[in-house]
Amino acid sequence: MGKRGEMIYELRTYWAAPGKIEALHKRFREVTLRVFERHGMAVVGFWTPEPATAESGDLIYILRFADEEAKKAAWEAFRADPDWIQGRTESEKDGVLVVKLTSILLQATDYSPSV
Repeated sequence: MGKRGEMIYELRTYWAAPGKIEALHKRFREVTLRVFERHGMAVVGFWTPEPATAESGDLIYILRFADEEAKKAAWEAFRADPDWIQGRTESEKDGVLVVKLTSILLQATDYSPSV
């Protein structure tokens, strides 16, 4: 995926457990973003669909990586990070925050502006 020298983008969509969207936002603000930065995971942006529906999900974000190997290494390091493990455990003491997530790799078209 991605032509040599071109960045790849990962589009991630989360469906929050009922009543858990604010806790999910809090976890991103207080834990996830710090761990992303530590592992070189560049955030392009976060969005919430208006209105959020069963099809749209509740939280959407895009990450940028140099290539597929960088993406794979970053996610492996993220998932093994003690701060992430502790933060996830603490945030889910009253139940899971995410009931579904999707991940799609995106490649820019030749007419797309640089992001």
